[in-house]
Amino acid sequence: MKKILTIASGLLLLTLAFAWWMSSRGPKPVELIPTLTGQPEYCITCHADVPDISPSHPTVTFGCVTCHGGERLALNADLAHSTMRGGANPSDLSVVEASCGGSNCHSGSEADDRNHIQRVMTSVQSTYAGAIANIRYTFGAQTDLNAHFGISAVTDDQTQTGITSLAPFDPASETNPSIQKFGEECLTCHLRAEPREGDAYARQTGCAACHSPAPPLSSGEGWGEGKIHTLTTAISYAQCNTCHNRGNYDLRSMTFVERDDHPTQRIDDYYQPIAQFTQCEYTLDCVDCHTRDEAMGDGDIHANQKSIEYVQCKTCHGTPTELPLTKTLTDPNDIAFRLAFLNPVVDLQLGDTIIVTEKGEPLWNTKVLRDGTYEMIGKATNQYFTFKPVMGSHCTQSGEDQSSSYCHECHAVERQP
Repeated sequence: MKKILTIASGLLLLTLAFAWWMSSRGPKPVELIPTLTGQPEYCITCHADVPDISPSHPTVTFGCVTCHGGERLALNADLAHSTMRGGANPSDLSVVEASCGGSNCHSGSEADDRNHIQRVMTSVQSTYAGAIANIRYTFGAQTDLNAHFGISAVTDDQTQTGITSLAPFDPASETNPSIQKFGEECLTCHLRAEPREGDAYARQTGCAACHSPAPPLSSGEGWGEGKIHTLTTAISYAQCNTCHNRGNYDLRSMTFVERDDHPTQRIDDYYQPIAQFTQCEYTLDCVDCHTRDEAMGDGDIHANQKSIEYVQCKTCHGTPTELPLTKTLTDPNDIAFRLAFLNPVVDLQLGDTIIVTEKGEPLWNTKVLRDGTYEMIGKATNQYFTFKPVMGSHCTQSGEDQSSSYCHECHAVERQP
């Protein structure tokens, strides 16, 4: 009996020694108690060098688990990461409501400008409704160009467009082989889709597809390696190009044809050789002209891209008989100040006058100067641009036609060979 007790005691000591040895090899817990949750989490034990993802999402306020999920008290990496949402991307649309939702975050009320998730879910960037409708109409699967299907089912009971819902598009249920091939080959650019292979297409899904730009190819950083932890509104045209302007879809073969040129200048990278453009179109970035509602959605389901676009040349330049629409900032809670905080390229002050769209959406990176000229600061480049209104110039346009081709008749830039 004494011998058995001695062996048992020895085994217990060995077990305790092994447990001590294992614990001594592990990281010493570093506790963070986010003010938003009041619950301790140990994520920064291993991730202390990860910077705040954005000025509006400080780690001391949000912590890590609120957005990413995961086991907040685990010190083992596999266990801590086992319940993370969306892998390394909690903004993927399959989990975005759990990660980014809530009435005080991104699924709040439209009146408080917190309905971002609903806007994205119903946007053409997410539904791809226009492309699906065009293909189905072209090959006789539907009798009109109305939007009936989206990448996934979506509803909007308060729609202003008359489209209250979209059914999920299922290429396998289509009988026309061209539509089936469209489903196989041409559905890689909506926000739910994993990107095509290649550095030129490097992006994430969901909100991060736009707001977490890929690093420069020379930086050595890559997706999924824990090195990308940035949300930004300073989105360069190159990020838009991960879906746009990388090539063209051949509707005869239903395949994607990549660009075969190798642009070395911004002017060539921005537009394909077949395109016409004015200088401001390639000097600025996409986000300098296209508003949040155009790019991210306005909360309504739209039948196609054209129905959501409303910024025109006259938005900034006016017409021969009308100046651009403007607004003087008198309310310190004006959304223009919040947007300028998120991307501080301009120091907006009460009393500043800025350009607004026909919907009243602020172009917060613009100012009307005292001498009557206008100033725009590039959101991604920080470049300053000054320009004068069309009114009072020698422009002979009617002002009614605002198509780019109309302005291109006089202002198109000739490419240099």
